[in-house]
Amino acid sequence: MDLIKKQIHMNQWKGNVTTQITLDDDFIVPDTLDDMEQVMLDTGEIQIETVKNQGDKVAVKGRLEFQVLYRKERGGLQTLGGNIPFEETVNVPDLEEKDYVGLTWMLEDLNTDMIHSRKLGVQAIITLQVRIEALREVEAAVDVAPDSLGTGGAAGRTDGCADTALGPVQAETLKRRVNAAAIAVRRKDTYRIKEELSLNGGKPNIGQLLWREMKLRDVSVKPLDGSLHLDGELTVFVIYSPEDENMPAQWMEETLPFSGELEMSDVKEEMIPMITVRLAHRDLEAKPDYDGEMREMDAEAVLELDIKLYEEQEAELLSDMYSNGAEIELEQREAAFDQILTRNVCKTKVTEKVSLPQDARILQICHSEGAVKLDEVEVAEDSLQIDGVLEVTILYLTSDDASPVQSFVEQLPFHCAAEARGIRCDSVYQLDAGLEQLGAVMMGGDMVEVKAVITLDFLVLQPVTEPVITGASVKPMDMKKLQELPGIVGYIVQPEDSLWTIAKKFHTTVGNIITTNELADDQVKEGQRLLLVKEIVQG
Repeated sequence: MDLIKKQIHMNQWKGNVTTQITLDDDFIVPDTLDDMEQVMLDTGEIQIETVKNQGDKVAVKGRLEFQVLYRKERGGLQTLGGNIPFEETVNVPDLEEKDYVGLTWMLEDLNTDMIHSRKLGVQAIITLQVRIEALREVEAAVDVAPDSLGTGGAAGRTDGCADTALGPVQAETLKRRVNAAAIAVRRKDTYRIKEELSLNGGKPNIGQLLWREMKLRDVSVKPLDGSLHLDGELTVFVIYSPEDENMPAQWMEETLPFSGELEMSDVKEEMIPMITVRLAHRDLEAKPDYDGEMREMDAEAVLELDIKLYEEQEAELLSDMYSNGAEIELEQREAAFDQILTRNVCKTKVTEKVSLPQDARILQICHSEGAVKLDEVEVAEDSLQIDGVLEVTILYLTSDDASPVQSFVEQLPFHCAAEARGIRCDSVYQLDAGLEQLGAVMMGGDMVEVKAVITLDFLVLQPVTEPVITGASVKPMDMKKLQELPGIVGYIVQPEDSLWTIAKKFHTTVGNIITTNELADDQVKEGQRLLLVKEIVQG
């Protein structure tokens, strides 16, 4: 018996493997820099260079790039930077060469301690999460070939005659619809931001840039027909020493909104996005204005987008088949794939009052920045229970002439119950945490009120395993087995019954049961009484 088959592109999430790396190194202050008195600020970024699939292992190579702003022994500020390379091999069970390997990473902890005035100790903890997905082609039967069918048919089913060596065989067929999550677009791309910044009139000219910081906030990416629409904010914070060496260090903070589109011909608006955006490169350089004074800066950032767009594919598959004139043996196999359960964005507010160290009178808050770190994610009834901390760094001015700039770090816990209807323990999810808003305001004395909005963007997939028909063969009817079946029987519908299973079991058809029992449709209820008449189709 000839079957019509279809190639179905199925995506299967195979799992995550998480590992942590501890880095520890010492750095000597170059001869060109002054001695250290106190570390004021530190920052670190992870740069991944290569990710290689090596059978049952994934090899990751990268480096930690760090910078510290320190107070010099003779007063004033200076910046020291460096990097720590790393290589890590992650064991991944069941990894196949053709599987897709994705990687996410987070700098969990960074400590920069002054060992002495010419030596800095750097310790860091990095979390790497390897994501494994299998892209499979499944060949499944969707119908009986037209040249194998004769006349006949019934609503909701396909009835036909298959011509075989045994003669015409009338086949009863049952179909079902299957929804599968297919990755329609998977790629990486970049988006560039270029802006020109100017000092306001009250600020002195730039002598030297001491500290450059760029962060992304409130970033969203939406698919449109033929493109991706990207918008968000780039916050820029700069500390600089003025041209006049007798003046104290100055700072400037700007928020640069951006909006634009990336042309992609294969993108459709109805696709479901799971897109991660990170700053891959940032640069800030001082330059002279039209009058030749150092009062302007060129800001440039490169955003790297890890793009994954899902599309729900609906396929009508051949689910079952039998004949009342011959024995049909079905060839089946298991098909594993994912279904999209939910796509959601949860926002949670954090409001907390913190007390700054008060060795001297606090004059003003210069800058605040934050990093969202997830501690625990648990699956609950129709929800994801997410716990984490917002690590806030506050830079402020004091009345102490010896150390006028100070920094303070505080970890603020948060909890979010994100709605995810239908989620189960065997569901898999992808979760991306970001910061939409952050502000720190003096309340008087040493008290500061921190307000923030955290966004948690997630996609939940449900692994499914279903049998699919890959072939069918026809054999002569087992007459002995057929004769043992009663010609007419009364039957009480059981909880697991459908008209299809009843018809197949008692050698009749759904159409005959409906006609004989004068049913309105093909729905039956538990306890319902039916009269069943055996049907034999002669070849």
